Amino acid sequence: MTALSDIFTSARAEGRAAFVGYLPAGYPTADGALENLSTLARHADLVEVGIPFSDPMMDGPTIQAAGTEALSNGFRVHDTFAAVEAVVAAGSNAVIMSYWNPILQYGPETFAEELAAAGGLGSIIPDLLPEESERWNAACAANGLDNVYLVAPSTTPERLDMTVRAGGGFIYAQSHMGVTGAQEDVSTDARGVVDRVRSATDLPVAVGLGVKSGDQAAAIADYADGVIVGSALITAAGQGVDALDALAADLHDGVRR
Repeated sequence: MTALSDIFTSARAEGRAAFVGYLPAGYPTADGALENLSTLARHADLVEVGIPFSDPMMDGPTIQAAGTEALSNGFRVHDTFAAVEAVVAAGSNAVIMSYWNPILQYGPETFAEELAAAGGLGSIIPDLLPEESERWNAACAANGLDNVYLVAPSTTPERLDMTVRAGGGFIYAQSHMGVTGAQEDVSTDARGVVDRVRSATDLPVAVGLGVKSGDQAAAIADYADGVIVGSALITAAGQGVDALDALAADLHDGVRR
């Protein structure tokens, strides 16, 4: 097990799931992002620091809009590391979530080295498939980082087996197909995906896509090792730091019910 995996196993030892929150670096501004991430970090076991990208084809409208605003306000990939440092300084743990292109353009080896130096524990890169990850896996291994992969309801048994064998830290289980975004109800497919992953690996399993309330977090915490929330937190951040703090506190409490 690694430091990233231990976040989930430690939470489960306390009889709860881990709360994983996502916010993009640079949103709405560089300084505003640091305040938002520090606020979230006071409630979350793990923070996914998103890297805004100009072609976010897998993201829903909330994350797309936040990323566009961050880019228009001058975000650069190097700003990611200050965001990670802010999360760690606030007492939480951090991974980055990004498309592959920004990391490739930055230089994977340099990026991994700087991410580790900032205190990051790993990465989630949804558009980087296990069979295409040799260079990034090597950079992660050289710097003690975990490379987290996603599985979905449509993932075949063969690809599931390959994915969990390639992954580290935890497995990100998508609750439904499609782009990111808060939902009124989290898909019932989520429990089935978790069961399938658990039959294939001992890695912790966290469920994401759609969660927006403490009640939804509590329902998922009943069967998953972690609950991932993104779009709802961005919406709250857009309303001000007090709204973000209130939602993060509700989600923090939800995984403990």
